Amino acid sequence: MMKPAILVVEDERDLADLVRYNLEKEGFRVVTAPDGEKALERIRSSPPSLVVLDLLLPKLDGLAVCREMRRDPRTKAVPVLMLTARSEEMDKLAGFEAGADDYLTKPFSPRELVARVKALLRRKEPIKVERMDFKDLVINFDRHEVRLKAKLLVLTPKEFDLLAFLIQNPGRVYSREQLLDQVWGYEYLGGTRTVDVHVRHLRAKLGTRGQWIETVKGVGYKFADEKA
Repeated sequence: MMKPAILVVEDERDLADLVRYNLEKEGFRVVTAPDGEKALERIRSSPPSLVVLDLLLPKLDGLAVCREMRRDPRTKAVPVLMLTARSEEMDKLAGFEAGADDYLTKPFSPRELVARVKALLRRKEPIKVERMDFKDLVINFDRHEVRLKAKLLVLTPKEFDLLAFLIQNPGRVYSREQLLDQVWGYEYLGGTRTVDVHVRHLRAKLGTRGQWIETVKGVGYKFADEKA
């Protein structure tokens, strides 16, 4: 079976070569791009299985590239691992809001990079149903769409995955660690705050229906059952 293709977008040549070397050592097919504009050209001409994306890039920064990917139906579900020298929380939140699936701060170990790439590429069990309805909320798995009162909601891939997981398990409480394992596919090394961030964004986008994602104090989160 052919290994997944990974696009590495990094303007620092030495770092790009290091990332490429370690991914190719694991058997991945790797293509590189030195700036945001070239990255979008390559993404649109041949969508990769995953993008390793630097935040600070010439011509077009990583946030802009990520947003453009999420607007395109062909690439909106492609996982994005964002790289940056910044460690401030607001930078991380900006990356997640733009649609990044994971975040790695420089300097990082090649082993951690490879582990996160593999986690993002891990395939979950196929969803058996095409769509699910919860009152006036409809999730279409084939189209990767969520509609509330027939209005399309714009969700990032991880927001969609989180909502889809919760709605398929109504009434069951999951800890943040369990959600990281089930939705992100690994124990998030940066801490569990990313779950809180995604829940907050989901609630905001759901408006008054955001109350369906309930906080269970001291435990985690659950989606309301049918009687709610």
